[in-house]
Amino acid sequence: GTLLALSKPPGLPVLGRHGELSLAVLLPALRRRLGLPAELHVVKAPARECSGLVLLSSCHRATEQIQQFFTDARRRGQYPATYLAVTVGVPAEAEGEIRAGLCWQQQGDATVVVQVPAPGRRSLARKEVKSTLTRYWVLGAAGGCALLQLQPRTAFPEQLPVHLTLLLCPALGDHKHSSRVGRVLGVPFLLPPEDTPTRTQVLDEELLSRLGLSPQQLHRLPLHLHLQQLVLP
Repeated sequence: GTLLALSKPPGLPVLGRHGELSLAVLLPALRRRLGLPAELHVVKAPARECSGLVLLSSCHRATEQIQQFFTDARRRGQYPATYLAVTVGVPAEAEGEIRAGLCWQQQGDATVVVQVPAPGRRSLARKEVKSTLTRYWVLGAAGGCALLQLQPRTAFPEQLPVHLTLLLCPALGDHKHSSRVGRVLGVPFLLPPEDTPTRTQVLDEELLSRLGLSPQQLHRLPLHLHLQQLVLP
């Protein structure tokens, strides 16, 4: 079978809604373009909002083996996925861990991921709350922004953007969670999720100017979270 690695732009879902452009819709055309005899399917891909590595295979057995490897590696304390993020704000420590209990919560018409500060054993055992962990390293910083390398040690939807928000350094282009980080006299603090409706990320004029964006264009800014590396067996 064939194993392919591609780079996905932000905003492209793996499986889209009916009539929506998605990676799955593009696979038959890609197979024809490459002249492959068998259908391609996705082994591993970043979330819709993220950019980065997409691993494709034309062999179902290879797909199952690699996906099982990813699952087993995490249990053995090995972490095959590494991400890069540009953050608004610079972490106080050059490297560290972000630990949080996370769960899904209904807020109005939306279901959102929220932090559970002190999850109980029963809620963890019933899997109502997931104990999550991400390692991070600051690779560089300039102009109030930072480039971080991230290694998720657990798997939970939206874990990385939520963890960056809890670090008080939301990802650039995070229009979903960044409103939880407020500022008083330039000092960031965390707001409760019920007080922060989802809205376009707020950036200061200097950063907007550096990005060459007007406030009206800001909603188009993509999430700067990139799946950089996958370790394969």
